[in-house]
Amino acid sequence: MISHRTLGTHNNLSMTNDNVIKGRMGLALILWASGIFALGACSTVVTTYYVAPNGSDEGDGTKQRPFISLASAKRTVADLKERGSTDRFEMVLLEGTYHLSAPLVFHAEESGTPKAPYTIRADDGAEVILSGGVPLELDWEPQEGGIWKSPVHGVNNITALFAEERALTRARYPNKEEGKLPFGGFAADALDHERVASWENPAGGFIHAMHRSRWGGMHYRITGKDDAGNLVYEGGWQNNRPGPMHKTQRYVENIFEELDAPGEWYFAEAERMLYYIPEEGQQVEDMQFVAAQLESLIQLKGSEQRPVTDIHVEGMVFQHTTPTFMKTEEQLMRSDWAIHRNGAVVFDGTERCGVHKGTFSLLGGNAVFVSNYNRKAEISGNLIEHIGGSAVCLVGNINAVRSPSFRYEEFVPASDIDTIPGPKSGDYPADCIVEDNLIRHIGSIEKQVAGVQIQLAARIQVRHNTIYQVPRAGINIGDGAWGGHLIEHNDVFETVLETGDHGAFNSWGRDRFWHPDRKVMDSLVKVHPEWILLDAVETTIIRNNRFRCDHGWDIDLDDGSSNYEIYNNLCLAGGLKLREGFYRRVYNNILVNNGFHPHVWFDKSHDVFTKNIVMTAHQAIRVDHWGDMVDHNFFVDSADLEASRKYGVEDDGIVGHPHFAGAPAADFTVGDESVFLKQGFENFAMDDFGVFSPGLKAKAEGPVISPLAAAETFSAGEVVEWHGAKVKSVETLGEQSAAGLDRIRGILLVSVSEGSQAAQAGLQAADVLLVCEGTEMDAVIDLVKVEAANKWKGQLQLTVWRSQRENRLTLNTH
Repeated sequence: MISHRTLGTHNNLSMTNDNVIKGRMGLALILWASGIFALGACSTVVTTYYVAPNGSDEGDGTKQRPFISLASAKRTVADLKERGSTDRFEMVLLEGTYHLSAPLVFHAEESGTPKAPYTIRADDGAEVILSGGVPLELDWEPQEGGIWKSPVHGVNNITALFAEERALTRARYPNKEEGKLPFGGFAADALDHERVASWENPAGGFIHAMHRSRWGGMHYRITGKDDAGNLVYEGGWQNNRPGPMHKTQRYVENIFEELDAPGEWYFAEAERMLYYIPEEGQQVEDMQFVAAQLESLIQLKGSEQRPVTDIHVEGMVFQHTTPTFMKTEEQLMRSDWAIHRNGAVVFDGTERCGVHKGTFSLLGGNAVFVSNYNRKAEISGNLIEHIGGSAVCLVGNINAVRSPSFRYEEFVPASDIDTIPGPKSGDYPADCIVEDNLIRHIGSIEKQVAGVQIQLAARIQVRHNTIYQVPRAGINIGDGAWGGHLIEHNDVFETVLETGDHGAFNSWGRDRFWHPDRKVMDSLVKVHPEWILLDAVETTIIRNNRFRCDHGWDIDLDDGSSNYEIYNNLCLAGGLKLREGFYRRVYNNILVNNGFHPHVWFDKSHDVFTKNIVMTAHQAIRVDHWGDMVDHNFFVDSADLEASRKYGVEDDGIVGHPHFAGAPAADFTVGDESVFLKQGFENFAMDDFGVFSPGLKAKAEGPVISPLAAAETFSAGEVVEWHGAKVKSVETLGEQSAAGLDRIRGILLVSVSEGSQAAQAGLQAADVLLVCEGTEMDAVIDLVKVEAANKWKGQLQLTVWRSQRENRLTLNTH
């Protein structure tokens, strides 16, 4: 029987902590002598301390006399543990906001046990906010141009400012436009000499830009100007594939002269003066401003030899941490990533610890970081939104890697490669669970981020998460070390919104065997095929997920990704890509409006792609060898099967109709009458994707379901929307004659909306689209299918008939 009481209340008498311990120990000895319970039974006693914003550290931790600081409650529990208590402890936070002056750090000696875990939680039904910010006491004075200013006391620097439950915008150029991507707006002239000349002292400002190839974001700190008036800055190390910043996708912030729009602020550090332009309707004197000061709120810090165990954090809101983009510089092997090992909650050297049912919002950096040695960590039931970095990162120590290299072009010579399989230490996350989390609107500052990032880890289970509105991949695996992951029942969509050449699920496998020179790598794996799985020692399974990526692939296994089994996934837009890896077995997936993208395959890759439903022809790039099997797949269009057979595959491919039960309502169950079922396709559940907690499920959105790219979807004469234009197939002699065509062919642009992507490409009403990406257009269905197969490029090359001649245009689709 479990005894539960509040420490400080015993038989209606107030007792000191010393007396409680002595009394309990004496009772235990009596019961032990009587044979009433066995050793360890006293761990079922639950001892609770309460904390409240209006409490007092002179209190005793009861609900009637709670502590005011978490540190006091934490210290009291630590003292009891040091004296030998085996109770199950709870630290319960009563309703309110707790502004932390330093992260709450738990060490090994404060650990719980499997029988007596230590829980830090919000009181039942209470909203408890842990804030890394300081409320500012301000004395505002109006200035010219709608600007208000106030001296600031108590803080020396402000890198993030919050008010009215949202992050405010630092003075920037161009001004922020909600919904404009990337960065909320960008400008090619952000660094023009004339603009730079208008800045009196830009030191302390920042440049934010996309990588030239849009592989992520890059950030620079402005240090001043040189004698010629040129801007001087440092940074750009946030992307592990170095390159120049994008020529147009860039903006600057934290420069006083750019303070010119409602909602913007600027902090003059030298004079400790805060400037703000109120938005319409705001009464600046009545607003409560919070300045972020901490980059982490709770940390569990142990080691493999002395881990923190069995501590759980539940039901709290984590807010107001500082941006960390200039600290994102640790190279993550040969992946495209760099990382900063911190977050609002950090697990570093733990066993059986977790964070549950929390809310992470208004954060400058990462939400949860599981770093180095961790076993059986659990991140579950959380809402993670409106943060500057990644949602959940699980990243091991590079010292656990054999023969490491740290950039795409680097490699260890074959003669020096360590050929012992697996890690050389246990300093990495393993057997952890990321489950039932709603992750959305992340990467507001950094763009090389993910809903879940896994690197140098083993057997991570990522299941039943809903992830959307992310600038890059929803789920990312940075390398093959050490595999064994299970990715299942996730709903991942609205991904790769600000970057390019990625997928809703994205991975690399630039492991020991991988070499940047394909010819060298080809020769290495022919001589040493056993090297392929030196790091990817266990198979990673991707199953029963729903993915959608409109600017890349739904599933993207990039450079070297090896040892995967992929089945029962519903891919809604981008198809599936396999690039230069080995031992990938892909079967029984539904690739809606897209298909299979094999890129750069090796001889004897042992890849298998079979019994998948595809709606476009295979899109091979530099594939001379076709693995163990690419056959027995199910095609909706016979032309796609014939086009795929030109590669020498799909001898036994099957053409048929899937008879989906309810595609417009996201039910892609294959109908009983379909030949696909008779030939071996197996239906899987269409209602088991994403979060399952009722509260999170009510908040979660779902993906867009596009019309099927099938001829029967588009009726004769139908006008459809396409990138801001209305288009239809050229179908009549009258339309042919009006356009001056030699025959009935092409796609007529009925109208083009001003400012749309179509208009920006130079398309006009009455144009006829003849060719898209090298394919002649005879009907709208042709355009839909060609765009689906090429959406990863982010642009379409078009040939348009106008004024009796062909014109070539480029349409940016991202």
